[in-house]
Amino acid sequence: MLQPSLGPRKERLGAIAAFLYASSALTPTNAAATENFDVLDYVDPFIGTANGGHVFAGATLPFGMAKAVADTVGENQAGFAYDDTTVTGFSHMHDSGTGGSPSLGNFPIFAQPACPNDDINKCVWEQNDRAVGWSSPVAEPGYFGISLDNGVHAEMTTTNRSALYRFTFDKSSNSSLGPVVLVDLMDLPQSRTNGTATVDTSTGRLSGNGTFSPSFGIGSYDLHFCVDFKGAELRDTGVWTKNRANISRDVVSMEADGTNTPATLSGGTFARFHAPQNNTILARVGVSFMSVSQACENAEKEQPDFDFEGTVEAAKEAWRKKLNVVSVDAEGVSKDLQTVFWSGAYRAFISPQDYTGENPLWKSDEPYYDSYYCIWDSYRSIHPLLTLVDPLSQSLMLRSLVDIYRHEGFLPDCRMSLCKGFTQGGSNADVLMADAYLKKVPGIDWDTAYEAVVKDAEVEPKNWNVEGRGGLHSWKSLGYIPTDDYDPYGVGTHTRSVSRTVEYAYNDFCIAEMAKGMGHSSDHEKYIERSGNWVNMFKADQKSKIGGVDTNFTGFLQPRYTNGTWGYQDPIFCSPLLNFTSCYLNPDGHETYEGSAWLYSFYAPHDMGSLVQSLGGMEKFTSRLQFFHESGLLYVGDEQAFLTIFQFHYSGRPALSAKYSHSYIPSQFNTTVAGLAGNDDSGAMGSFIVLSMMGLWPVPGQDVYLITPPYFKEVNLTSGITGKVATVRNVDFDPTYKSIYIQSVTLNGKPWSKNWVTHDFFTEGGVLELKLGSKESDWGTQVEDLPPSLSDYHK
Repeated sequence: MLQPSLGPRKERLGAIAAFLYASSALTPTNAAATENFDVLDYVDPFIGTANGGHVFAGATLPFGMAKAVADTVGENQAGFAYDDTTVTGFSHMHDSGTGGSPSLGNFPIFAQPACPNDDINKCVWEQNDRAVGWSSPVAEPGYFGISLDNGVHAEMTTTNRSALYRFTFDKSSNSSLGPVVLVDLMDLPQSRTNGTATVDTSTGRLSGNGTFSPSFGIGSYDLHFCVDFKGAELRDTGVWTKNRANISRDVVSMEADGTNTPATLSGGTFARFHAPQNNTILARVGVSFMSVSQACENAEKEQPDFDFEGTVEAAKEAWRKKLNVVSVDAEGVSKDLQTVFWSGAYRAFISPQDYTGENPLWKSDEPYYDSYYCIWDSYRSIHPLLTLVDPLSQSLMLRSLVDIYRHEGFLPDCRMSLCKGFTQGGSNADVLMADAYLKKVPGIDWDTAYEAVVKDAEVEPKNWNVEGRGGLHSWKSLGYIPTDDYDPYGVGTHTRSVSRTVEYAYNDFCIAEMAKGMGHSSDHEKYIERSGNWVNMFKADQKSKIGGVDTNFTGFLQPRYTNGTWGYQDPIFCSPLLNFTSCYLNPDGHETYEGSAWLYSFYAPHDMGSLVQSLGGMEKFTSRLQFFHESGLLYVGDEQAFLTIFQFHYSGRPALSAKYSHSYIPSQFNTTVAGLAGNDDSGAMGSFIVLSMMGLWPVPGQDVYLITPPYFKEVNLTSGITGKVATVRNVDFDPTYKSIYIQSVTLNGKPWSKNWVTHDFFTEGGVLELKLGSKESDWGTQVEDLPPSLSDYHK
């Protein structure tokens, strides 16, 4: 049950993938893995379900397609939001942590104990009329339960392609008159353009399909469903539209034709039952992107017995196996902080989602994953974490990306519901490919992957809003993206000239790393040279003021015109201090994306020696980075902020990286339902928590992990490739976190002065032992101890 969909495919996934599948279930033997410890006791799916966190709280398997939860009215991007007050139904597919409009939530079902006076038209039908108060929600990995004010207690669990609901009716709710379960041809964003619902009058099976739009992309997708029931004798069936229902053995289907019915029209089919056994009805829902018959087959195959308790336990066991590759010695650490850690890890395994076998767009023996929201977010922490804790899934996801390139011509930056999603910055799938290449993630066709990243760098697509890069002519000829760029070669949103420039530069550096390893020496030289283009947007004499007062820091990225002259964007613009929400993905979205020039001026992770020098040298860089964290300029709820917390390593002050890590966790990340700094972005915030608390921050796209002390006495990580265990141990660990500064380090018993390690530590195993103290030491501060940089450091 770890990933049920993998079993039948194991042969065609190849020998390497089969080996990884077997090794991914390895459980380490260590202090934390005692018989009294259950990691699921420390997972709270409600964290981040309020205040815009948009976390999916319902039942799912790791990377599962089916995701069942109650859908609330309000800010319901992931279905259920704790700060919404009413529920309108229960749907079977969702995404987690996304911004923008709601996602999926197709074909909600809704149960009612009975119709008043046994009159079918006195039941509630339309979505707005169904809104009912809720109470007593329970969320656990693989399970979600909630009580409704209409006398229904709803519980749900999932397999990979199906959901199982258990509706229990309060004895005082008149369910003896005949419970009704309806299905609505609706989705959360109300994007339907077509839909058909059918009911089998002899069995009560509800089935159908619809055509919908993605929440952050272009195009449309078709989805199909199949609902079967158990636990009560069928009484009658029918169709309904708006607030009227029709019982008939002749009328078995209804259509919502997009040409004459609005997407907001509620309508569908229903089944009414005689009084159920034990006041309980089970509803099994299969979903498929292929066909109604495949939706039915998915449910029948994965849940033949309607075994609710067994399905819950199988889901929980799948989650234990995923999470148990990491263990911690949490002696002295509060349960709340442990819950922050493990809940973050849990959320990092929710997406991308395994849709293998559910892709109608092309035939392929390769895996197919979807719901990449978005690689601009996930390359910074989600995928580096998966490379550490679940290399099998990371391999499958990257193989899927390469296969998307084969069939659609470009690597995506974002993808959901089989549709192309919008590109926010650079071609950051290039970073994923380089990261996996350097860390030897197996099973990937590297020749095709390299072909794909080179195409990103060299060929402009017709619509660079959804793939590749725009402005490539200017990029190659001028060495930057001008704010007044003239681009007749493709169509895209002409904003973000500053942030796209620094991202393109780093994308090219990542391609250069692959080129070097694969023996493409001329490509290596070309892309290394292009990776230096970030300096072309750096205005050395630009100053910054806050409230009219000079910050005393000089040199910031600034817009630049085609003729080489400079434009101006206030360096604090699009920070929490000035017009924070002015830099989104729209035609007037300005020159930086979801962040300020202050933020982006720290982004040259491949050439930190040059960047540190450009910003005034080691001491000035350190004070500038401190000011950035302490002045209110930084919003840690956006993923670009993550690396800046640990960039003190590059100026020889790794102790300050530890200090600022602790300043954000748990102050911005805690166990409340609003316990995230921003929306979770498909687990980006969760993975940030896990990597920070493990004490080894990966620099995505490089074989570099920056060393800070874990938040635990000891962390153990079992490699899914080699089965070896890497241990990071704090000596003189202080759970009050007053002693968080490294005094000295040994690696396998030998002194280690570098403030970083490589991925070999995790695949080969070993012990990294950190001696801690309450004051900053000189460990990791010398030039020779600093992480790699294209340019030399100057002390």
